[in-house]
Amino acid sequence: MVQPMRDELTSIGVKELLTPEEVDQAMKADGTTLVIVNSVCGCAAGSARPAVRLSLMGEKKPTNIVTVFAGMEGDATARAREYFKPYRPSSPQMAIMKDGQLLQMIQRQDIEGKGPDALALDLAAAYEAHC
Repeated sequence: MVQPMRDELTSIGVKELLTPEEVDQAMKADGTTLVIVNSVCGCAAGSARPAVRLSLMGEKKPTNIVTVFAGMEGDATARAREYFKPYRPSSPQMAIMKDGQLLQMIQRQDIEGKGPDALALDLAAAYEAHC
């Protein structure tokens, strides 16, 4: 049932992280990393996933782009959220990371009610600032 929601990101080159160990490895990767907490909710479908796709059309982008799926891979999602402290868990959620450090967070409240074009501009600004 959630496979199309996974495919929407993996089809554009986003790497799925299924275990806490994969999350830890991704957080240690060289360069900047966009971590997307995917979700079945309407704002993930209507804004977050399409915004990620649109944001990657620009010149600046993170070195690595990864995703965990809230409600599916619970341990991997929990591990990713450990890196997001002090932010509370939200779904969807997007973080720009570098060397295991959180540089910028986009929470559900920043996504809800925002169209994919506007959210893609927010992501592009984050890439410009950090990538």
